[in-house]
Amino acid sequence: MTPVDRARLATLAARPSFHKGRYRNPDRTPRHGLRSFLRWQRETGGRFPPGQPFPLAMPDSALLTSPATRPRLTWIGHASFLFQYRDISLLTDPVFARRASPVQWAGPKRFTPPALTAETVPPINQVLISHNHYDHLDRDTVLALHRRFGRDITWFVPEGVGAWFRRRGIDNLVERGWWQSAPHQAGEAFFVPAQHFSGRGAHDSNRTLWGGWVMDIHDVRLYFAGDTGYGSCFAEIGEVFGEIDLALIPIGAYAPRWFMGPVHVDPDDAVQIHQDVCARTSVAMHWGTFVLTDEPMDEPPRRLAQARAAAGLPDEAFRVLGHGDTLTL
Repeated sequence: MTPVDRARLATLAARPSFHKGRYRNPDRTPRHGLRSFLRWQRETGGRFPPGQPFPLAMPDSALLTSPATRPRLTWIGHASFLFQYRDISLLTDPVFARRASPVQWAGPKRFTPPALTAETVPPINQVLISHNHYDHLDRDTVLALHRRFGRDITWFVPEGVGAWFRRRGIDNLVERGWWQSAPHQAGEAFFVPAQHFSGRGAHDSNRTLWGGWVMDIHDVRLYFAGDTGYGSCFAEIGEVFGEIDLALIPIGAYAPRWFMGPVHVDPDDAVQIHQDVCARTSVAMHWGTFVLTDEPMDEPPRRLAQARAAAGLPDEAFRVLGHGDTLTL
């Protein structure tokens, strides 16, 4: 595993990210307020593309409960993965709810069920949270995992998000700002920037941080990018870490570009992130589960194949898993 550039890490960690009570992206990004949102709705007539279910493979429970002598990744759906390696069993942004919403009778509906649930996942000891949007942080999922596993789980959360967990009686937390790190039982965790925003209501915009996690786990380096637009932070991640063994990168929720571009990458941007962070293998996420934006639900993998070919990458360099599929590296 390539050594971390600690001097560069310290320099980046010293850069301010908090200004006048709110966090801001490393690069200047336009803020699309109500006027822009209404323009988007007017141009589309307030209509989203139709939802569609995708094939769902039922994960092999015998496999997932067996020792992971090699890194093993299962796509649950959207940004939720199960990663297993040796003594680590880790979830990313687990959301098992029927809707990505504060209520379950309205909001973006799930069109493909989660491949695993809080009741069917194998024993979990780490959970990574990228930010507090409802399609990445779900109250019922968090509470169900806490009821089942309690303090066996360490929750890795962005700066400011820890208060949300403590209000729900969960305090086994690692809470970090950009470029900060913490040791864990099998290595080290680093919270790194993404180009996005946060908020769960009308008055808390950017009051908590957002980002991705780089997890050094034994001899493997895992990168979970979270939710993001494209920015300079990805080249910086490549500079600090040198090489990523496995990167989980979003490819969906990108249209229209004038509105979504600053905060959601498209497949071309995703391929650029793969190259910037020096990933050996990347896996696509953030598509095929909820209808959030204007592109058809099945378009992102097709666009990724085109972007991958244009960059001269082999298919196995940036993979698309089906819901419930397991990849062993």
